[in-house]
Amino acid sequence: MKLLKSKLFHFSSVTKFRIKSVLYIGIFWTITDYIDVLLRNPQGLPKHTNSLAIRESFIFIVSLIMGYLFVFKFRRLLKNAPLWLNFLLKSVILLGSALLITFIITYVSNVVILGQSYHKAFESIINYVLYKDWLLQKILYWLIIFFITQLFLLINEKYSPGVFMDILMGRYIQPKIEKRIVMFMDLKDSTPIAEKLGHQVYFKFIRDFIYQASLAVIEFNGRIYQYVGDEIIASWVFEKNNTRKCMDTVIECRRNIQKNSEYFRREYGIVPEFRVGIHLGDVTVGEIGVIKKDLAMSGDTMNTTARIRSAANELNHKFIVSKIFKDNINLEEWQFESLGRVDLKGKGEGIELFSLKI
Repeated sequence: MKLLKSKLFHFSSVTKFRIKSVLYIGIFWTITDYIDVLLRNPQGLPKHTNSLAIRESFIFIVSLIMGYLFVFKFRRLLKNAPLWLNFLLKSVILLGSALLITFIITYVSNVVILGQSYHKAFESIINYVLYKDWLLQKILYWLIIFFITQLFLLINEKYSPGVFMDILMGRYIQPKIEKRIVMFMDLKDSTPIAEKLGHQVYFKFIRDFIYQASLAVIEFNGRIYQYVGDEIIASWVFEKNNTRKCMDTVIECRRNIQKNSEYFRREYGIVPEFRVGIHLGDVTVGEIGVIKKDLAMSGDTMNTTARIRSAANELNHKFIVSKIFKDNINLEEWQFESLGRVDLKGKGEGIELFSLKI
């Protein structure tokens, strides 16, 4: 029974992130409507406080439904549409839905609270719409709400989870030194694959690979720092359990690709393989940019991790980690193999590396 429950209520981190977005939309729309009601009643709460509670409960439920459409359904249906068309279609569809909802709320209030007949309630709404600029006011009201909602969703898609909030709160205006686990991941044999597929098809191939790899990073709470060509750079704040999450990310990425192997064979005739370099150490994190803000990470740890990932090609191993990372994760003897001290380009002395057997 416990196993059944765990399967029924288990959501991936990506799904949890999207569910949170839906909840934020529901809360935002409900609070906005509540404030709107208060502003239209400057002397305080409306007389019928029970009707207000019912109204806001209804708004919250409908907002969750709308948020679900925004975050899940429309995202899939319009994923290949240009941004302007995506934005326009969502606004038109949801504007129509919002006006219908407003009509229903007003109609029910007139019947239940004011005791009007069904016919009289309908007539009063029509008269209000035609002669008091109600329709124009509501259109502007909902357009502003939709604009803010879509801006929120676009920002969340633009930045890795957590990054936008750090920028918003100014956490890294002054650079900070943090101990982080850093992972560089890229495609194996990218040059011959690019020559075989051609530029445009190869780009789609990279996009599909990065999508599967990114799902794995997000699933285990990693922060995606950059996409550079076919390479993904991700990090975790150093904690013991995050070293395990980093390794689980590699396993999950491989699993995602295996699950979609038929798709890759059908579309490209190739199933992607990847190499990984992982290191642990101090990183300087700070906000950069003038018009486009972002968080940058720099320091010897970043450079060393990049060299470790390059060493994976040279040593013909898929997943290589530094000794300091290996010492901070509980691994069985059979799960790693020492590669000895390896001279890395740009480093004054060699560093002991290990190949993960996973």
